[in-house]
This record gives sequence, structure tokens and C-alpha cells, in this order.
Amino acid sequence: MGRKVKLTIVESRCRSGFHRAGDEFVIDEDHTVCPPMCMELWNYAYPYIWSLLNGGESDDGFKGKKKSNDVICPDQGRVHLHIEVIE
Repeated sequence: MGRKVKLTIVESRCRSGFHRAGDEFVIDEDHTVCPPMCMELWNYAYPYIWSLLNGGESDDGFKGKKKSNDVICPDQGRVHLHIEVIE
């Protein structure tokens, strides 16, 4: 079984009502197609997803390296997405 990454919508003020807080999606290294989310958020988050799926880590400069990341929607930060490796 390959590495998996879970995407969780932490907060949402999505203009279209597309995303809701608590929505979760699981992506694995063999199936990296876009889950049912808007393309703008997916395109922004995908480099972080790809990195984590391929063994990368994030470094926030304060707490050190971790196997997760947080991104916000490019539309004025209306959606907060948490990305984390799940084993």
C-alpha cells in the first residue's frame, strides 16, 4: 500500500458554497486526480500534495519539519485546507 494524503477543509467561506468545513478527501500516490473540489484550490494545493506523497516535508521555520501543510484559497483566503500524510 502506498503513501496517502488526507485533505481536510478546516474553514470555508466559499463564494459558491462548494466547500464545507469538515469535508475530507484522501489522495494516494497512484490516484492523484482532482477530488470533488474547485480547480483553483486544487491547482494551488497540488504542489504541496505531490511533495508530501513523494516523501517531502514542510518546514515552517518554527516547529521544524512536519508531514503536513496548510494552504488557503487564492480567492481572498476564503477556504483553509489542511494537508497531512496518513500512513
